[in-house]
Amino acid sequence: MDKVYDKCCGIDLHKKLIVACFKQGNRQEIRDFGATTRELLEMADWLKEGGCEMVAMESTASYWKPLYNILETCGLKAMVVNAQHMKAVPGRKTDVKDAEWIADLLQHGLLTASYIPDKDQRELRELVRYRKSLVGERARELNRLQKMLEGANIKISGTIRDINGKSARNILEHLLSGRQIDSAEYDILYEKKVIAHNLKATKEQIIDDLNGVMSALQKKMMRILLNHLDELNAHIRELDDDIDNFMKPEEKEAAKVIQDIPGIGNTSAQAIISVIGADMSRFPTDAHIASWAGLCPGNNKSANKRKSGKTRKGNGLLRDTLIVCAHSAVKNKSSYFHAQFARISAHRGSKRAYVAVAHSMLVAIYHILKEGVVFKDLGADYYNQFNRERKINAYLKKLKALGWEVPVVAA
Repeated sequence: MDKVYDKCCGIDLHKKLIVACFKQGNRQEIRDFGATTRELLEMADWLKEGGCEMVAMESTASYWKPLYNILETCGLKAMVVNAQHMKAVPGRKTDVKDAEWIADLLQHGLLTASYIPDKDQRELRELVRYRKSLVGERARELNRLQKMLEGANIKISGTIRDINGKSARNILEHLLSGRQIDSAEYDILYEKKVIAHNLKATKEQIIDDLNGVMSALQKKMMRILLNHLDELNAHIRELDDDIDNFMKPEEKEAAKVIQDIPGIGNTSAQAIISVIGADMSRFPTDAHIASWAGLCPGNNKSANKRKSGKTRKGNGLLRDTLIVCAHSAVKNKSSYFHAQFARISAHRGSKRAYVAVAHSMLVAIYHILKEGVVFKDLGADYYNQFNRERKINAYLKKLKALGWEVPVVAA
């Protein structure tokens, strides 16, 4: 079999050990290196001196990231390979070392590189992921606060919808001062706008809901929770600014245009662009990006029997973001996504329907970014335009079965 690379290197990654097999024609040299920065730089110098054309490594946990960054900085070409793809290549002997097998496959061009974005996009993705983790931590702290209030018999959730909002915070600060809320106190708080004027609950209901019994320990823990929430909110706002400043002009423009799709806001658009970028040329079709994101159903048939169609694992950040956007998009009853969700959920369940809507949103994003088209909602009556006559006849038969005779009038 023809050789694609005359000088190449296959690397087997471990937490504290890196095994490198450097092939030069029919000769090969295997060396062991540590995982420290000094030793990784030594390996990079060794490969540069040998004139290495390409380096390949498995995407093992996150061990590949520091090595990839150093090889990129040193001007060496590197590819990260999915381990499942290598297992699918036949012909491996049991006594062949992993590094040697990777190098042999690389030399003959039998490896498919996983997509690794440039350094700027990788750093943007890290910012977005960290922001997502802080938002999750904030949600967990709000749940703890809610349980603590329930334990003190303070029914604030029945009065105020957003427990992280300004009105809720003003009321909590007042409760922590130890003062009960009676009718006179309510009037004072209402006048000072500590209690918001747009609350739907009555005065008596608000007074009953907010008067509970808090111990000194509960007050202390609540104060710690509120301080932690303030810190989290400050960090999230800071990350919002960092993400906005870090994005390139073309990425900002891409994030702006995909917000025309129902359910996608600024934060979600930034997360999506941080994963897929603004250039869609690396995805030949919309089916490729849907498969990469893990949003296309599996095709598993045998003897004309359809088995599990469970979606494969894809990019977690992209998939989760689009699923959240799908939950928001289907709430618009005049949109195509609402009609699609209603049609699929009736037969396949809501979970599959949300995945299908997320898939449609990703397909729309792909064509918007690749072809420069403007998003156009197909409308809630999109599916009613197909087989119109057959649907009318089916509804007439159902009415007739129920004992109704409906005269047919041409539209």
